[in-house]
Amino acid sequence: MTTFSTMAPIATTDPAAVGFDPARLARVDDHLRAAYIDSGKIPGCQVLVARHGRLAHASTLGVRDAERSTPVSDDTIWRFYSMTKPVTGVALLSLLEQGLYKLSDPVDRFIPEFRGLKVQERLEDGTKRLVDPQRPMTVRDALMHMTGIGYGPAGARLDLASIGTSAVGAGLGKGATLQTLVERLAEAPLRFHPGTHWLYSWSTDVCARLVEAISGRSFDEYLQATIFEPLGMVDTGFWVPEDRADRLAALYARNPDKSLRLLDDPEASRLRRPVSFTSGGGGLLGTAYDYLRFAQMLANRGTLDGARILGPKTVDLMASNHLPGGGDMRSFAFPGGYGEVGFDGMGFGLTVAVSKGPVATQGLGSAGEYLWGGAASTIFWVDPAEELVVVFMTQLIPSGTFDFRGQLKSLVYSSLVA
Repeated sequence: MTTFSTMAPIATTDPAAVGFDPARLARVDDHLRAAYIDSGKIPGCQVLVARHGRLAHASTLGVRDAERSTPVSDDTIWRFYSMTKPVTGVALLSLLEQGLYKLSDPVDRFIPEFRGLKVQERLEDGTKRLVDPQRPMTVRDALMHMTGIGYGPAGARLDLASIGTSAVGAGLGKGATLQTLVERLAEAPLRFHPGTHWLYSWSTDVCARLVEAISGRSFDEYLQATIFEPLGMVDTGFWVPEDRADRLAALYARNPDKSLRLLDDPEASRLRRPVSFTSGGGGLLGTAYDYLRFAQMLANRGTLDGARILGPKTVDLMASNHLPGGGDMRSFAFPGGYGEVGFDGMGFGLTVAVSKGPVATQGLGSAGEYLWGGAASTIFWVDPAEELVVVFMTQLIPSGTFDFRGQLKSLVYSSLVA
């Protein structure tokens, strides 16, 4: 990382110049302030709305650290958690463009630890048996959460405050790496035959290990050289250097009495130290403006400010619904699974959910918009039809506490008038 604002995020414009009704768009801040910040449901948040490649709305509301009353600022550093996943997807797809693998390749071609994996089947009498998979787990399965891998043992309670940001929090032990994770995953049977169900999982961390195995470089080095430096994502990484640690937001959860509980104090956070476990599923943190640059690159079909990260056809491939038969996540969700978006009306691409349209999702939006979120209630979406990008940051676990995505979509789309 270097320093904030070395490169402007994207050009700023008057909302009306890109088809927004300014008064209607201003309701975004009014709603968040009245419904969440003034009531103490969240300490603070940041919202960025861009259209046609220009920033139409940017706001910082409330505080990033309620213990010290530090206000949210443009350069606040947020935990991306699962919004890391699309970044990992872009990294792995950049290697596809180099002809180094095919989506149909078995994962064990590059991760030999996965050779001989079995699937655990439950029989009608309740007993279980281990069988060979109906077909090999493929790279596309890994990009789609259709590997048969889950997050920890079935029914395990996850430590959402530290999963993806600490090898210890991920249950791997001190000093663990992505290689440690795949070795641990190889010890357990798959929960279903690859390609038959969708289950939110360690699959994207498997993708990160694939990046290392295929490129011959460490995952963090590959991201820095291939995505962060070309895009000017100057504050994004897996830990926060001391010279900018004062910009890290605090992390909160909600108590049963609806008060906020501090989970990670920025002054004592483990994120102020280098990490060994560079999680492709949830380890990144950075500014909202950094993430806007990444999302705008996708909206531009792979390029931003002269830096070409992916080809247009590769972005199209990433943002297409790959679920069999063009189905939705509800149809393929493994029982008991969860995700960062609603399942109804949502297809799934390569590390992003893909909307099947407003009738299917029962909310405002466009068919073909793609999106994801993170455990601390962060969200983003890209709408190719409207050339729209939205990034929202706050730090409240778990992400399903409030419907930020649905409410923001209603507010933003109802502000589009041209």
